[in-house]
Amino acid sequence: MRENIIHKAAVLFLTLGFKSVTMDDIAHEMGISKKTIYVHFPNKTKLVEAVTFNLFDTICAGIDDICENVSNPIEELYSIKMFVMHHLKNEKSSPQYQLKKYYPKIHTELKYKQFEKMHQSVQESLEHGVATEVFRNTIDVDFISRMYFTGMTGIKDNMFFPPEHYKMNYLMESYLEYHLRAIVTEKGLQILNKFITSNQSEK
Repeated sequence: MRENIIHKAAVLFLTLGFKSVTMDDIAHEMGISKKTIYVHFPNKTKLVEAVTFNLFDTICAGIDDICENVSNPIEELYSIKMFVMHHLKNEKSSPQYQLKKYYPKIHTELKYKQFEKMHQSVQESLEHGVATEVFRNTIDVDFISRMYFTGMTGIKDNMFFPPEHYKMNYLMESYLEYHLRAIVTEKGLQILNKFITSNQSEK
């Protein structure tokens, strides 16, 4: 039952936002009493926390699977982007923004976990790219991986990129191109151009 509650709450939170969805809404959607939810989660904050880190673990497992099965680091980044977009569903509800505003402690902990995971995986991807000569061998791997995380976090800030003006898919694709163009070799650029052509989204 606990896992079912987390799954249903995740769908509602990502579709409608963390603030909008109440415990009553979740109970109604599941056809159970609110008391049943409280058996597993003493309050909404604990449920938000469980949903947030469950989703994080799911995305991490998916990213690990992609990294193990995709040989090209450029294709890897685009595959990860599509996977993350699929799991975050409707970005119009601004889940990251609402989490930061209404559950700042959870947001801070999540951001730290995200940095640890992304910093490691991007470093490995960059090193692989250098070894396969699609990325320049002069890049500072540690610096670039930190900049990548900063940029990916920054494009989700509604103050700088209001959702009424920018679709998240467009922002992620544009940032990927911006990031990769700075580090690719001629060999890498040929691969990148193919992905840009097949992944263009509307602003």
